[in-house]
Parts: sequence; C-alpha cells; structure tokens
Amino acid sequence: MKGHEAKMPRMEDILNLPVQDPPCAEFSASLINWKKVEGGRQGGDDIALIPFSRVDDFVKGESANEECPASFRIESRRKRPEGSISKPRVDGYLEYTLYWCSYGPEDYRDSESGLGDSSNSKPATGKGSRPGRRHMMRGCLCHFTIKRLYTRPLVALIIYNQRKHVDKTGAPCHGILDRDAVGTRAMYAPRISEELRQKVMSMLYVGISLDNIIQHHMEVVQSHGGPHNRDDFLTRNDVRNMERVIRNSSHVLLDNDECSVQAWVQRHQKHVFFFQANSGSEPFVLGIQTDWQLQQMLHHGHNGSMASHSTFGSKKLKYPLCSLLVFDSSRNAIPVAWVITSSSIGQGIHKWMGILVERIRTKDPRWRPNAFLIDDPSIEICVIREVFQCRVLLCLWHVRRAWMRSLLKKCCNLDIQREMFKYFGQILYCTRPTVVDAIQEFMQIFVDQCTFMNYFRRRWLPRIELWVNGIKTLPVASQEPNAAIESYHLRLKEKLFNDLYANHWPRVDWLIHVLTTEIHSFYWLEQYIIETGYFENLKDMSFTTNSWNRALNIADADVLLDDQNLQLAKVISQTDRTMAYTIWNLGSEFCCCDCSWSRLGNLCKHVIKVAMLCKSKQVSRPLLSAQVYRQALLTLLQNPPDDPVVLDHAVLHVTRLQQDIKGLEELSNSGLLQPLPPETNPQMVDNVLVFPRLH
Repeated sequence: MKGHEAKMPRMEDILNLPVQDPPCAEFSASLINWKKVEGGRQGGDDIALIPFSRVDDFVKGESANEECPASFRIESRRKRPEGSISKPRVDGYLEYTLYWCSYGPEDYRDSESGLGDSSNSKPATGKGSRPGRRHMMRGCLCHFTIKRLYTRPLVALIIYNQRKHVDKTGAPCHGILDRDAVGTRAMYAPRISEELRQKVMSMLYVGISLDNIIQHHMEVVQSHGGPHNRDDFLTRNDVRNMERVIRNSSHVLLDNDECSVQAWVQRHQKHVFFFQANSGSEPFVLGIQTDWQLQQMLHHGHNGSMASHSTFGSKKLKYPLCSLLVFDSSRNAIPVAWVITSSSIGQGIHKWMGILVERIRTKDPRWRPNAFLIDDPSIEICVIREVFQCRVLLCLWHVRRAWMRSLLKKCCNLDIQREMFKYFGQILYCTRPTVVDAIQEFMQIFVDQCTFMNYFRRRWLPRIELWVNGIKTLPVASQEPNAAIESYHLRLKEKLFNDLYANHWPRVDWLIHVLTTEIHSFYWLEQYIIETGYFENLKDMSFTTNSWNRALNIADADVLLDDQNLQLAKVISQTDRTMAYTIWNLGSEFCCCDCSWSRLGNLCKHVIKVAMLCKSKQVSRPLLSAQVYRQALLTLLQNPPDDPVVLDHAVLHVTRLQQDIKGLEELSNSGLLQPLPPETNPQMVDNVLVFPRLH
C-alpha cells in the first residue's frame, strides 16, 4: 500500500544519510545504496554520501562498467574558499564537479549524412567545439555531480542525474547493449585507461622504442586471449601522441620558480597529498605521491618496513629532498612518496605525515607497517609512532658513509683511517656517563690529523651527542636495509647530480619534473620486470641488486677467517679468483674493506658477507649495540630502585621476561623456533625481523 512506501528524503535531510565506504579499492554505483531526493532542484535524482577522499575510486569504478565501458570527463568545476559563506545551504559546496560520459552529450553519429539533430550539434571550431572528439560523440546523457560539502569537508555528496548510458530517445548509445556499436570501438571505453597511459609513458621515459612498445603490447593482448577492452586496441598513433607530449613538456611552466611550482600543483592535484606555499611564517612543503606509488606503499608497506631517506641534496638543491621508502621482495628500496621542504624535515613531519597515512588507510583501514627506519635522530619520533603505530629504528648508514668518505679524502694513511673509523663506532656506542670524554680522547689521539679534525669540529661536534642519545634510546637497524637505502641514494645522485643539470639545481620545478618522470619511470620499470618477466635485458643490475643481495652470492668457503686473529678476514674475489680483499674491525658496524667499492665510502658486499659469517659461527666479539645493551643491564643491576613498590613491579617484569626466554629455549629444543636472519642483532629487543624471512 502507498501508506507503507518508504518516504523519499528531502534535500535538507541529506546530512542524515550514512556515509558509505565500500571496502574494495574501486567501486561503482552498483555497490552504493541510493536515495531519491524529493523536491528541490535535484528532485528525482539519486543521491549518496561517500568520503571525499574516495571520489577518484568511484569515478574509476563507474568507468569500468562492463555493459557500457566509459570514460568520465570533467565538464565543469567550481570552488569556493572556506569562510566565504556565512549561512551555507545544506548542500552548499566547497568544490563542485560535473562528470559527463565522454560519449556525450552531443551526438554526431549521423552528422556526416546530415541526418543528425541540428539543435544538438555544435560548431566544428570556436566556442563550444570539441576538437578531435566528433567521432566519439554518441549523445550519451549519463552524468553525475560531486559536491564537497561546505559543512562537512571530508564528505562528498554524489548526485546521479542520469545513471544509464542512453541517448535522448532512451536507447543505449554505446557498449554491448548498443547493437549499432557492436564490432566498433564504441563497444569499449573511448580512451585508453590512465594505468596504460602511465605504463606507456614510463616505457618511453626509460628509452623503450615505439616498435618495442607495440610489439610487447600485442604479446600481452594475445596472452590473455585477444582484445577485450579499449586498452587492447593501443595503436602506434596513441604512442606517438604520448611521445609528442614528452617531447614538448618542460619543467619550466612559468619563469618564476615559485609560481611554476604552484602551476604544477594545480595541474597535478591528485598526485599532491600536501602543499604549503612559502610565506613569512610558514616554510615551503610539497608532498608528492602518484597512484603507482600509493599502490606500492599499500602492497610492500603493510606488515613490512618503511624508511626515511632525508635531507638529500642539501648542498646543491634549492630545498633538500626527503624520500619515504618501502622494500620489495628482493630487498630493494622503492620510493613511495617525496617531500620537498625549505625547513628541517625532522621538525615539520607532523604537518604532512598524518595526511599521507590517512590517504593509505582510506584504501585499506588495516594497513600498518612493522617498523619505520629513520636516518636522522632529530626527527619527531613521537609523531612517527603515533601515526604509523609501529616501532622506530635508527639507521647509521648516513653517518657511516659520511665519515668514511671524509676519512678517504682527508687522511692518506690507511692504518690511521682504519683506526679512526673503528674509534667512531666506540664514540657512537659510548657507554661512559658523557660522550665528551670519548670525543676528547679521540681528538687527542689523532690530533695530527688537522684537516679531518677541522671537518669533524665544524660538521659533527655540534650533533654527535644527538646521535649518541639516539642510539641509547632506539634500536639500530641492521645492514640489510642500510644496503638498500644506500643503493637508492646512489641512484638519486646519478640521476640528479649530473653536471649537465647544474643550471637547474636551484629550481624546485626541475626537481619535481625529474622525480615524477625519469626516476618514477625507472622504479616502475624495475617492478614491472619483476612482476611480468618482460624486458629483462633492460634491468639495471648495478642498482636493482644492492650490496646485501650480492653478498648472498658469495660462498662461505670464499671467506677466510683466522680464529686466532679476529682483527681481519679475507674474501676471495668473485671475478678474479687470484685476488682477495681484506676486511678489518670484524664484529663492528664500522668495519671496512680495501675493495674499490668500499674505498668510495660505500657499504660493500665483502663487509656484509663477513658479518653474516661471523654472526652464524659466533667467532667475533658482540656488536657494539649488543655491548651497549649489556652495559645497560649491568647499570640496572648495580642501581636497583629504592622504592619497594617500583622494585616489586621490576621483579615482576624480570620474572615474565625470564619465562619468555625459557619458552623460546623450549621451542628451540623442539625445533619449532625459526632462526633470525644472520644480520639481525638478537640482543636488541626491538631490532628483530625488520624484513620478514623468506622461506
């Protein structure tokens, strides 16, 4: 009966509707419960509320309609600033966007024969024309409006004005339901997808020829049984058009660098997760993450590790670059976000880090990494723990590399280099009441190394205590992620610091352009090769296999250890079996090698292999971090708490820890306890399984 029918909501009731957030990555109208509006300008239209951050997912889902594949273009867009309206309407908007199916609204199907409706035609040139699209126009009336609500900025109101892909007669006008479209391209989406466009553009940026791209695409199409959608009909003309876009593109959008950056941000809003222009009180901050990077962060970051590679290019670039990294199945680093800022990266992360993680958890609310690695102890660690909800580890690769390279440049005596490098480790892992005593002792012993001491006083003396305190409060990451991060660092240097680009270094728009084109394409290609096996001949082995991976290929028999003299070891060369490299300071994070790669200040495969073997055979002294751990235990035993209540709690914690250790011993005796990776420092409570063990 009519009295029992559900009452349609009025427009003023829309804020009472539930906000729908389907759990899939992309979703269409079929997954949403729609309500019809009673009265008002939208009377009779379907409406629904979704999170504003998921508007793109809805548009992509609607474009993938199986019966009527489409591509929705932005027909019109309007914005207004917050605070511009004193009494906003219930459906008042901050942003208004009208999406229309690209097969309409004009209809040119019969225009060539003069049978078309002249009232629905538009001029071929001038105002109202759509150059190059006449063959696509089939009169489709499907369109919807998205409003970012003024009173609820995190919510988007969808107003679906016409959900069916039909023309003004009500008949299907494209897709498999349109009999006239069968056997033509009108069966499919009018344009290639954004995913295929990104794929082809990346191939072009890394130098793959047009012929190879077309041949590869045909092989892929044939492998899944022939063409099924518009992407499968990729033509040489499509690729040529993209070649032309690349050839005509320039990082200089405007002469003024700041204005040029703002123009780039306006054009690429979906790739910008945070932007703050430079002003008198606020620093410049730009956060970039492409759709592909977001997918990599979702895939490799969940239950994995993330790392911050901060302050890159502080001496040459206008503003330093911070990269957020994840690690793939081959233990190589992948950049999943870039942050360019004019301020210290360690003090401004609270502005953008939460926004980035919220963007990820919008796609997957369960997403959470196991660990976050930092290479700067001044970073706001509390912010990282709160946002990522995981443990934080400290990476020493940056300090190790800087000190090693400076020693190689400023000290000529090899024996003194090794002794000074060894002493650096003792300073960082200082167990004395104050680090000042260890520093003074170091400077007195090597007082004759004037050049290096001047560098040390100027660059590191003001910051050394910060690093020492960081090591005392945070577990130290192993050599495995250090090798991956260093490999990424070297790739950035090769791409960005070519002398041919020296004139561009002071411009931020150039840095953005290179990151989002060449560097992004390189990492996309490497993952594509891993996932599909195509283009193996283009794989850059010098950077896709870091020192850790190369160390795994060295046989244990090629490492020569003398149990009577653990000060050094030798590793037989893998390319020249008559040659052996010497490694000093075994059992220390600050050991060094005389191979050419290590002599450049890098972490080499020989050092990592010796560390693995020493760990497995337990033939070297404990790592410096383990010595700090033992010293902390001794200090605790020598200074028990005076408060009896605190002492009772301490005894309870120790008892529980003892029970846990006994449980681990029982598992080990029964053969059920899996061994930790050889690089892991088992004495450090937090420093376990930074990377999941491969089986």
